[in-house]
Amino acid sequence: MSADQHEPMQISERELRAMTADVDDMHNATLPIMKEALAEWSELHQQLRSGVAKVAPSRRGFLMGAGVALGGLALAACGSSSKASTPAAGTTTPTTAAPTTGGGKLTGDLAVVALAASLENLAAQTYGAGISAATAGKLGTVPPAVVTFAQTVMKQHMDHAAAWNAVLAGAGKSPVTGIDKTVQDAVVAPTFAKVKDAGGLAKLALTLENAAAATYLEAISVVQAPAGIKTAATIEPVELQHAAILNFVLGNYPVPDTFTKMDGARPLSDVIA
Repeated sequence: MSADQHEPMQISERELRAMTADVDDMHNATLPIMKEALAEWSELHQQLRSGVAKVAPSRRGFLMGAGVALGGLALAACGSSSKASTPAAGTTTPTTAAPTTGGGKLTGDLAVVALAASLENLAAQTYGAGISAATAGKLGTVPPAVVTFAQTVMKQHMDHAAAWNAVLAGAGKSPVTGIDKTVQDAVVAPTFAKVKDAGGLAKLALTLENAAAATYLEAISVVQAPAGIKTAATIEPVELQHAAILNFVLGNYPVPDTFTKMDGARPLSDVIA
């Protein structure tokens, strides 16, 4: 494809508008579950700080109780594609390192929370930059439905970041206002510089959505607080739905997988800035 050609959207605007409405409904349906989990987590941190409680992992019970994790597995059939790329990085167990932030080191569950918040901030920032480029005419002709989708998803990522920061606030820690600088420098910045159309932006967004979903899946396996497991399991299906829509926009009609994957999950060694 020559430099002056643009990759066409592979679905109609009507289809994209319908998918956007569906994912917004799904996101809004998760908000009460997230708020409940965040309240549980804040209460746990208060008890831990007062010395009256210890973290008692109950992963199976809380996953089954939340129910949304099963929704994440079902969405794998429409949200996973072997053709989609993820940031180049090996996964690490999020208990062996701590993210570097402006406020210092965090450990345990809170380190995972900080990493998740930084990924959500980066996703929101990237969608925002894409919207600005599109409305400024830098990406050629961009269908209005694409901008609406980006605006909707950007707000959802901001909601997710706020949820994770509420956990940090409940633990008496500073919120993460920065982004995952490791992914920004290695993936987003060099890729965004080459984006010429809405299709290129969709490919970049898909990379971030896949990485976020993989990171949440790994978080479910290592976070100790049951409320933390519930939070990650509530958000992951929404990220998978974002990826599913982007796959359809790109014409990468997803190949069903039995399970979601942790390939591309971000390690706690990522720098937050």
